[in-house]
Amino acid sequence: MSGIVGVDIGNANTVIGVARNRGIDVIVNEVSNRSTPTLVAYGRQNRFIGEAAKTQEITNLKNTIGSIKRLLGRSFNDPEIAHEQKFLASKVVDVDGQAGVEVNFLGETTKFTATQVVASFLGKIKTITANEIKLPVSDVVLAVPTWYTDVQRRAMIDAAQIAGLNPLRLVNETTAAAVGYGVLRQFPDGASKNVVFVDIGHSSLTVLIGSFKHGELKVLATAFDSHFGGREFDYALTEFFADQFKEKYKIDIRENGKAYNRVVTAVEKMKKILSANAQAPINIESVMNDVDVSSMLTRSELEELVKPLLDRLIVPLEAALKESKLSKSDIDSIEMVGGCTRVPAIKSTIQEFFGKQLSFTLNQDEAIARGCAFVCATHSPTLRVRPYKYEDVNPFSVTFSWEPVAEDMSELEVFPRSNPVPSTKIITLFRSTDFDLEARYTDPSALPGAINPWIGRWTVKGAKPTESGEEPAVKIRLRMDHSGLVTVDSAYTAEEVTVEEPIEEPKEGEDAKNVPTKKVKKWVKKDTLSIVHASTSIEQSAKLALIERENQMVEDDKLVADTEDRRNAVEEYIYDMRGKIEDKYAAFSSDEEKTKFRAMLDDAENWLYEDGEDANKAQYIAKYEELDAVGGVIRGRYLKAEQDKREAEQKKRDEEAARLKAEKEAREAAAAAALAAAQANTRADDMQVDKDEAATAENDMDVD
Repeated sequence: MSGIVGVDIGNANTVIGVARNRGIDVIVNEVSNRSTPTLVAYGRQNRFIGEAAKTQEITNLKNTIGSIKRLLGRSFNDPEIAHEQKFLASKVVDVDGQAGVEVNFLGETTKFTATQVVASFLGKIKTITANEIKLPVSDVVLAVPTWYTDVQRRAMIDAAQIAGLNPLRLVNETTAAAVGYGVLRQFPDGASKNVVFVDIGHSSLTVLIGSFKHGELKVLATAFDSHFGGREFDYALTEFFADQFKEKYKIDIRENGKAYNRVVTAVEKMKKILSANAQAPINIESVMNDVDVSSMLTRSELEELVKPLLDRLIVPLEAALKESKLSKSDIDSIEMVGGCTRVPAIKSTIQEFFGKQLSFTLNQDEAIARGCAFVCATHSPTLRVRPYKYEDVNPFSVTFSWEPVAEDMSELEVFPRSNPVPSTKIITLFRSTDFDLEARYTDPSALPGAINPWIGRWTVKGAKPTESGEEPAVKIRLRMDHSGLVTVDSAYTAEEVTVEEPIEEPKEGEDAKNVPTKKVKKWVKKDTLSIVHASTSIEQSAKLALIERENQMVEDDKLVADTEDRRNAVEEYIYDMRGKIEDKYAAFSSDEEKTKFRAMLDDAENWLYEDGEDANKAQYIAKYEELDAVGGVIRGRYLKAEQDKREAEQKKRDEEAARLKAEKEAREAAAAAALAAAQANTRADDMQVDKDEAATAENDMDVD
């Protein structure tokens, strides 16, 4: 049995949901946080991922990689890379045509593709989950932005597989939140509800309009702005303070990456304070050149600074509403998702647009992960899950083309924008030889910065002329699956034949031979054709090499962690025994032993901070055992004395208990004897009374 896991890979933080205990839980990481920083850092000896990467971010800024899902699946020449670079302190480089990063790792300049970086992070998520739920983790459902193209979706799947995960499905982030919303609510049979979901996270904005019925969600429309999020607000504020500090303190934080990053962190906290207060301060000690900076910002000043951003907020709202063919009066609820929806100016803008109160019934930070976990649960053979059907829509139009031209056509828009997902279409071409199909996005300008709209190429093999020498009809089954991936499912040759079919079904008891028929033409499948698929996914041989490299880095990280643990054990032993040899263990060692052991501890300490700084695990173990060979003897004497003391005390307690028991038994015996004597005396007295009464009665008779 394996865990049932859903992962929301946020641009800033990642949330993990698991299906267990008859519900969906969000699990905590190694430091008991419900979200994990989406960061991967490279160091002199090992990698730091998640919380560890966040801890050393300032000191290792250029080797700490954020915004990893924004780089995923992009070419280095993509114009989006230039936009991302302003949010990254690390260097984005060309790695075999892909966007990657250049870092100093293990003392060498090393390049990693974005896919490798994401795989490293997903490996950490896998470890966190397995440690928390005490089960192996393999099958997962991953959330991706609605605006992800086919190449980005395939890159996410590749990254998951490199990390040793099996991505059962990719779900659009806002769709996952909508699924979680629908599952937890009951709708009367036949009744429907139109809900708008506004998801504003760290880097992007997505609007989804869905129609809910009992056990069903139908996405009517989606719209997005991939450059509207919390980090855009932080960037605007940081640039404002950069100008202010340059004028007021004569320092330019743009020239110092660490200083700039510290201001970004400070303005992010300030932004959160301004969500609940009219004004907030910013104070940073020694931001650069030993200069302390401070300032104050009001909420109205913040809103003025980000006004260009707020003006763009309405655009996707209007686009989604128009595409759904609904009016504002048709909307029953507006659900807010994502951390940036806490900004008062954003809430008021959306509320004014719809003229309705906003709803915050979902957990803004965890709704997506919970929805993904539920979708994963529906795939589990071991869980009984309430049936729930959902249908998404395609955000970008997809066109297929072929060569040579057939019947004056060389291409066809097969999956138009807002086409239901999943969806299957069948096209017919007449071919007598092998031929190629190619898929691309119809309108490259609609894509979020991608230069190359190419999706994939498929070679269909095995088509042959008919017996009469004509080109046979080739039926090609095209599919956009649940994950939004475009594929060619199958291809086969078909022959058109004429058959007779009854005009209407025969009545009960009527002879079928007497029922009138009509001739109709039907396609009958003949030969199955083979398909060779060429997509943007990593080739299997290259993927296996990346898996091997990732596994090796995981082992190396584990070895470094174990080595650090052994080093800490030696250090702790030195300081612990140095104090105890003069105190607790003083009476159990001779002066000669103390002198020798002190010298050993001093030598070990010097070695630890000089020659032993880069020692290996075995050397630390050997040093610990060398010290314990002497210290252990002294500690053993102390423990033996303590054991003897405890045994003596226990013996004393046992003797005291035995004495008390004997005294108690003696008292009980004496009491029992006294009681028996008293009872005997009582019986004797009773007999005497009886005799006296009898004698009195006899005297009375004599008198009479």
